[in-house]
Amino acid sequence: MIVERKNNEILVRFSANTKVSTIQSILDYLKYEELTSKSNATEKDLEELANKTKSNRWKKIKKEIGMND
Repeated sequence: MIVERKNNEILVRFSANTKVSTIQSILDYLKYEELTSKSNATEKDLEELANKTKSNRWKKIKKEIGMND
């Protein structure tokens, strides 16, 4: 593995025999870190958002299948 810093980027090179799925998992984690690095959201904020999203999704599914209250 080779790591280089070029301009405003960091380049990482892996040998061709490295499993792509492993690299993708690492890249997904790094993308998550990049996207959340400046977030001020608390765990409570995230739980509330998840609950609201689930509730709204369930309402939409019930409407689609004709289970309106």
